[in-house]
Amino acid sequence: MYFDDFVLGAKTEIAPAVIDKGEMIDFAKKYDNIPLHTDEEYAKTTHFGKLIAPGVMSFMSVWAKYLEIDLAGDELIAGKSTKIEWLKPVFAGDVLSSTCTVTKLTKRNEKNGIVELLIEAFNQNGEPVLTDVTEMVVKCRRN
Repeated sequence: MYFDDFVLGAKTEIAPAVIDKGEMIDFAKKYDNIPLHTDEEYAKTTHFGKLIAPGVMSFMSVWAKYLEIDLAGDELIAGKSTKIEWLKPVFAGDVLSSTCTVTKLTKRNEKNGIVELLIEAFNQNGEPVLTDVTEMVVKCRRN
């Protein structure tokens, strides 16, 4: 989709992401190896009471589902930035439902513009668990 085709406020549903316990622990051991993510006995002693998913893993699970939509498609030039906020812990077995909303459109020149997206993820109880504001540089339609 070209920059010119994006509509401010347009919202898209993202397929649910399921947090698999084995994948969660494997990810944590490789990228965020702290006991809260990898040691079940330790996690029981925390105020969470059980293992929590690494925040980046939770985000990447949602991001992978967002990429299936491929909003910009071949017109995507590059990602520009992302800002993630984690609002609640995510646990093994959680199902994260998400939406993507176009929140800002900035035309840079005749060739491209910046599309800002807000991704909001909720657990199976409808509680918000993370938000992400991401910007991507997208080609403009040439007339």
